[in-house]
Amino acid sequence: MVDRTTAAATETKIQDPPWHRRLVESLGDLREALRRNPTMLFGLVVLGVMAVAAFGAPYFGLPDPMRQAPIERLRDPSAENWFGTDMYGRDLFSRVLHGGQISLMVGLSVAFLATVIGLAIGLVAGFNRRVDAIVMRFMDALMSIPAILLAIALVALWGSSVPNVILALTIPEVPRVVRLVRSVVLMLRDQVFVQAAIACGTSTARILVRHIMPNTIPPLIVQATYICAQAVIFEAYLSFVGAGTPPEVPSWGNIMAEGRRFFFQNFGMILYPGVFLAITVFAINTFGDGLRDSLDPRMQRRV
Repeated sequence: MVDRTTAAATETKIQDPPWHRRLVESLGDLREALRRNPTMLFGLVVLGVMAVAAFGAPYFGLPDPMRQAPIERLRDPSAENWFGTDMYGRDLFSRVLHGGQISLMVGLSVAFLATVIGLAIGLVAGFNRRVDAIVMRFMDALMSIPAILLAIALVALWGSSVPNVILALTIPEVPRVVRLVRSVVLMLRDQVFVQAAIACGTSTARILVRHIMPNTIPPLIVQATYICAQAVIFEAYLSFVGAGTPPEVPSWGNIMAEGRRFFFQNFGMILYPGVFLAITVFAINTFGDGLRDSLDPRMQRRV
């Protein structure tokens, strides 16, 4: 009897693959998805290059982006200053690379916070009809306000800092995530497997986490990429109008805002950060489009 029990336990352990094998299988699935979808691969590579350039800037031996040299102000691109210098003699190439840290950090933080908060609210609102009636009216009220105007008002109220910009950009994005998650929950809550779980006495929290939430992940990941791209643009908007990160912090929006007064002396102050901003947003959107095609069964070329 003991031998049979031991054999059954051993068989169960063999059938249940270890975590590192599951990780390898997941990486293999990701590699296959990238091979099938070159669009997603292109966006991921470009985004990776931009991230390495931005977060690796402190280790590239570049000049301090805050170091001022008035005698070298508004110089043209050269071997010493690849993008030239600004009105204070600061190296423009170093400032553009360091500015990418703020934009990418804001974009990723907003996407993560909006996704997590919106997922939690959307699960509860979609599963509980009473909560849904109250929460969704509040979300509709938030969505009626233009996101950029709400963000400007919140930053003006709280003060100009990177954490405040992240929070101000997260709040307008939460209702969009809530509506997405709620729509998925509404389709699933009357399905047979959910009703069977309820009939078995499964708690509401377990039903939401184990049975419903996994079905919301694919569309939620795609939505997060678009939120990230929009947050990068909005951060540049806020900084350009003086309602974003502090002026002394190098960001693409701040660099372009400072360069508009010296456009004819050195148009690169607007050109270079604008090009980096456009490439980053393009890469995020391209990766999101490819990810959507990979996760949507109707868009897959073969089963």
